[in-house]
Amino acid sequence: MKKIIMFLFMGVLANLAWAGEQKKDVTDRLRTASEVLNHMTSAPDKGIPEEVLDSAKCIAVVPHLIKGGFIFGGKHGRGVATCRTEYGWSAPAFISVGGGSAGLQIGIEGVDLVMLIMNDRGMQQLLSSKFQISGEGSAAAGPVGRHASAGTDWKMDTEILTYSHSKGVFAGLTLEGAVVQQDSDSTISVYGRDASFKSVLQGRVSAPQIAGQFMRAVRQAANHARVEESREGHTR
Repeated sequence: MKKIIMFLFMGVLANLAWAGEQKKDVTDRLRTASEVLNHMTSAPDKGIPEEVLDSAKCIAVVPHLIKGGFIFGGKHGRGVATCRTEYGWSAPAFISVGGGSAGLQIGIEGVDLVMLIMNDRGMQQLLSSKFQISGEGSAAAGPVGRHASAGTDWKMDTEILTYSHSKGVFAGLTLEGAVVQQDSDSTISVYGRDASFKSVLQGRVSAPQIAGQFMRAVRQAANHARVEESREGHTR
């Protein structure tokens, strides 16, 4: 009997330790995602264009996405997403990005990734809790610079615009074949239950205290884009 009690007690301690590590990982991810978003939206003349950011329906940030491999390429990372609602930006939903593409390549590289969901079709895919990025119009490398070039077609049918930052270089990132889905472990550690993407991203779940820095970064980026557009509109 004592052995059973001890076994159960050790199991409880292990679960508490796992929960503590998971919460720390999520907290670190939210902080890093905030820093990535601040950096990629405030970089003069080489970051995400203001018009693109102002038009985005949802923002997803994946710090330190790992890509690379031998013979077969691969991508894996965990991040956080938020969508516009009638009351402002939603609480963060936690995501994982995985998948790969065949091709002769070798090496491994860590990049910071920002995905901007640009239309209702892309938003519905995100709300489904799991979807694969594939096919024409699904995702494309977004334009880079203070303003989006009038010659680009980012306003057309592209559901997701992607941006990456690695070693000081801003660029688009090809994500075809990657699967974006809900990170259930992180969701449970923050919200205490496996809250669905839909309930979180549609604003039916309150943002946790640990997400304060990330939510401020999102609002600051969105507000900066609107202010810059308004200011330039007055000077024309």
